[in-house]
Amino acid sequence: MTARSKNHDWLAQTVESALEPELPICDPHHHLWDQNAARTATRYLIDEIVADVSAGHNIVSTVFIECGAMFKKDGPEALRPVGETEFVNGIAAMSASGLYGTTRIAAGIIGTANLRLGDAVGAVLDAQIAAGGGRFRGIRLGAAWDPNQSVPSHRTNPGQGLLLRDDFRAGFKQLAPRKLTFEAWLYHHQIPDVTSLARAFPSTTIILNHFGGPLGIGPYAGRAKDIYVEWKKSITELATCPNVVAKLGGINMEINGFGWHERSRPPGSQELADATRHYYDFTIEKFGVDRCMFESNFPVDMASCSYTVLWNSFKRLTASFSAGEKAKLFHDTAARVYRL
Repeated sequence: MTARSKNHDWLAQTVESALEPELPICDPHHHLWDQNAARTATRYLIDEIVADVSAGHNIVSTVFIECGAMFKKDGPEALRPVGETEFVNGIAAMSASGLYGTTRIAAGIIGTANLRLGDAVGAVLDAQIAAGGGRFRGIRLGAAWDPNQSVPSHRTNPGQGLLLRDDFRAGFKQLAPRKLTFEAWLYHHQIPDVTSLARAFPSTTIILNHFGGPLGIGPYAGRAKDIYVEWKKSITELATCPNVVAKLGGINMEINGFGWHERSRPPGSQELADATRHYYDFTIEKFGVDRCMFESNFPVDMASCSYTVLWNSFKRLTASFSAGEKAKLFHDTAARVYRL
């Protein structure tokens, strides 16, 4: 039985049919977990994601992104995240059986590893690759940090300047020889750190998550225009790094400050598109469709909208785009970057 999210009844107030239902989509950013009381969806396993990807859009494949789920309870600390990859690879194998529909769930897997271990992280990366059964594609180690206590930092408590640290970079250099990518998850004022990292390691593909996390809560509330100006400057500089690609999405979280989750009714796809278009348009302008990919960030963004409404908003944003441009944004860029 599919588990209901805490806001199931609220989301049910806004129902839409999928636009352009034939358009092939690779969803390159979602999570899987169980017993996650802190989230709107406490359970998001194969039944729950299949319900979302089968609701009308043509989702042909997905990429799982680490979220601290199912780490091993014991054994060496550095190797405990391998448990997450084993767990997700099992769900990927279930999906590959065809018993759960045509979408290939977790066709690519992004895990985590403590890159601050330096050269020693190589053994962890090799264990992750082995556990992924041919699906393992890269690492995310969250760098999201803010000095203000009202803004939640990443669960790993990265502190200031993680991506600039010598020990982190000593571990980071272990990625390229293994053809592993890196997911950069941080906040808008940290985007210059990604630029520095990308220039130091031009042979490593870096994927910017969630537009670089423009904040809209705590000290950033009510400052949307100022934040956008700062963000644009940082994105313009980052886009000069050819080894960086951008994920378009993940901007409907509580931290982004739109307040969708506080309303009596959830937004429809047109309202979502209108409110966030400036981020999408600017990023696509700077990076180009060959280095951009739409993402769901589910079930995190479920706090604000349904899966079908979210992808409808992306399709509204690209209504004037050519078929070739849409193919890249919705599928081809992700499939290429994650080698699906």
